[in-house]
Amino acid sequence: MHWLESINEYIENLILYTKMLNWRDVVEILIIAFLVYYILAWMKTTRAWRLLKGLIIISIFLFAAYRLEMSAIMWIAQNVLGFAVTALIVVMQPELRHALEELGQKSFLPSFVFSSDSSRRMQNFFSEKTINEITKACVEMGKARTGALIVIEKKESLKDYERTGIEVDAVVTSQLLVNIFEHNTPLHDGAVIVRGNRITYATCYLPLSDNLDLSKELGTRHRAGVGISEATDSMTVIVSEETGKISIAYEGELERNLNADEVKEKMRQLLNLNEEDNSKARRKKKVRKQGKEQTRK
Repeated sequence: MHWLESINEYIENLILYTKMLNWRDVVEILIIAFLVYYILAWMKTTRAWRLLKGLIIISIFLFAAYRLEMSAIMWIAQNVLGFAVTALIVVMQPELRHALEELGQKSFLPSFVFSSDSSRRMQNFFSEKTINEITKACVEMGKARTGALIVIEKKESLKDYERTGIEVDAVVTSQLLVNIFEHNTPLHDGAVIVRGNRITYATCYLPLSDNLDLSKELGTRHRAGVGISEATDSMTVIVSEETGKISIAYEGELERNLNADEVKEKMRQLLNLNEEDNSKARRKKKVRKQGKEQTRK
């Protein structure tokens, strides 16, 4: 294909170009690197990151097919490429719209620069206490047959879904969750979104899953929990209003009828808190070992 030949030619020209660099070229390279890095940092908080990884895999496959002179595969790729670009724009339309909206804001640059770091910090702030509070609330609501839908954000931003709800911005406590989902209260309808140790928004609307393999017994609440887990990397805790049973949805899969200990363990696994605790324990053990060695000396 012509574009693959252009890549080979570009690589050869790049090698020659590096021998003729001046300070303007260095500045230009740094600016481009800066823009590419922060575009990737922004993409990492959206569905575009998973899409990008898929495109990289396809590009590697096509490059290998070109080098091995697989003419049939290259002919198919060449004829499909035009449609693929249009399809990519359609699939990425929500993310592209959101990026353009941020571009028009005065605070675009700071949020653009620190978005990925902020996401990682908020993920690290999700503590054992928050897990206990969510579990306690779900158990209490299960006993009272109170339906609940709690979405826990991970790396991918849930801001698009927060826009459909009402801002809360409060520390996660079992009492607050129970009060939010209590029948006939203003905030009980919809989902609660948790970022770090805080409830950010309530009454949020979520996409429903169209997975035909889901049980017909499941209602809108469970389908919404599975739907958001299909669209993002978030984890959703669901309490059934009919049975009082607790379920967890993650990556399009639904685990039902969990008890309190299973809910805690599942949240710890999916949020990598077990690995963090193990690493902390290893560090403490290492420090104690070094202290004992120094004492012996």
